[in-house]
Amino acid sequence: MGRNLRTIDWNVTTMGRNLRTIDWNVTTMGRNLRTIDWNVTTMGRNLRTIDWNVTTMGRNLRTINSNNPFWLFQYLYSHYDSFSFEDRIYFALACIQVIYYPLLAAVGVTVNLLTIVILSRGKCGLSKCVTHYLVAMAAADLLVVIFDLILRQIPIVYQGQFRFLWSIPVCNIHAVLLFAATDCSVWFTVTFTFDRFVAICCQKLKTKYCTERTAAVVQGTVSVLGCLKNMFWYFMFTGRYLLYNEPWFCSVPAVVLFSRVWAVIELLHYILTPGIPFVLILLLNVFTVRYIVVASRARRRLRGHSSGESPRDPEMESRRKSIILLFVISGNFILFWALFMVYSIWYRMLMLGFYSVILPRFLLELGFMLQLMSCCTNTCIYAVTQTKFREQLKNVVKYPFTVIIKFIK
Repeated sequence: MGRNLRTIDWNVTTMGRNLRTIDWNVTTMGRNLRTIDWNVTTMGRNLRTIDWNVTTMGRNLRTINSNNPFWLFQYLYSHYDSFSFEDRIYFALACIQVIYYPLLAAVGVTVNLLTIVILSRGKCGLSKCVTHYLVAMAAADLLVVIFDLILRQIPIVYQGQFRFLWSIPVCNIHAVLLFAATDCSVWFTVTFTFDRFVAICCQKLKTKYCTERTAAVVQGTVSVLGCLKNMFWYFMFTGRYLLYNEPWFCSVPAVVLFSRVWAVIELLHYILTPGIPFVLILLLNVFTVRYIVVASRARRRLRGHSSGESPRDPEMESRRKSIILLFVISGNFILFWALFMVYSIWYRMLMLGFYSVILPRFLLELGFMLQLMSCCTNTCIYAVTQTKFREQLKNVVKYPFTVIIKFIK
C-alpha cells in the first residue's frame, strides 16, 4: 500500500463515504488495521484524495459532483431499489442532513439566545439559583451549536464549499473548544439535577448549598475542569481537518490511532462524558422521586387528619412543577445522548481490533443528529413546563413588532 492512494481498490458496494465494505487489496493487512502506515498527509480516510468518479462501485457515479451536496437526493431516488435496507437508511439520513443541519443551526442559535435573554431578566418566577443553572446550560448549548453544528457538521455535509478548511491547521484547537463546550453542557445538567435533589431532599443543606453564589462557584469549577480535561485532544489530533463524519473529525497520527494508552484516555473521556452523568442523573432522579412519594403521602395524611378534607396544596403543586422540569431535562439528555455514546465507545474498540459486534454505519449519523438536537430542545421544555417563561417568550417575540407599530403611529 505504501502511501500511494492510487493503488487502493475501492470495491465499494454503496458509495465512497461508506467505508464498511472497502476492499483494501493489501495482502499484509487483512482486517488488522494496525499494520497500515497511517501517514496523515495521505491517509486513505482523508476524503480530500478521493476522486468521486468511482468506476468500481457497480453503480456508475461518473456524473457525481461532490461540490453539490444535493446529488444525494437524485442518487438515492435513481438507485433506491438496488440498495440494502441499511444503505437506504444511511443515504436517507445523508439526504436529510443537507437540510436538517442548517435548519437546526438557525433554530439552535435563535432559541438559546432567546432563553439566555428571557432567563437573565429574572421574571420567570424561578429562584436565582435555578435561573443561574438554566442560563449556564443555555450558554453551553449555544457554544455546542456553534463549535459542533456550525463549524463541524455543516462543513462535513457541504464539503465542496468548505475545502478551504484543509489549508487551516487549527482542527486540534477546534476539537479542544468543542469537547470542552460539550462537557460543560453535559455537566451543567448534572449539577442542576444535584441542586434540585438537594433542594427537595436535603432541607438542612438547602439553605447553604442552593444559593446563587454556590451555583456560580460550581459552574466556574466545571468550566475550568472541562477545559483542562480536554487539552489532551490537542496532542491526540493534528491541526488538519478530515471533513469526515467519525466520532472525531481531525486527522489522527498512527501512534495515537492504534495506541492502547491513547485508547484508554479516550475511553475515560467517554466514560466521564456522558457515561458517569447518565448514572448520576438516573440515581439522583430515583432518590428524588422516592423522597417526593414518601413526603407526599405523609403530607396528605397530615392535612387529611387536621382538616378532614384534602384542599389544594400550593407546596405540593410547586414541587410537582419543579420535578416535571427536572425529569424532562434529564430525560431529554439521556434520550438524545445514549446512541452517540454507545457508538463512540464501540468505534474506538473497533480501531483496536475488537470485532465482537458489527453496528451499522447509519447509527452514528443518527447519533450525531440526536445529540445535536438536544442542544436546541431546552427552550421548548421551559415553554411547556413553565407558564411565566411562556409569557416572557411571547413578550420578547412581540417586542419588535410593537416597536414597529409605535414607530409607524
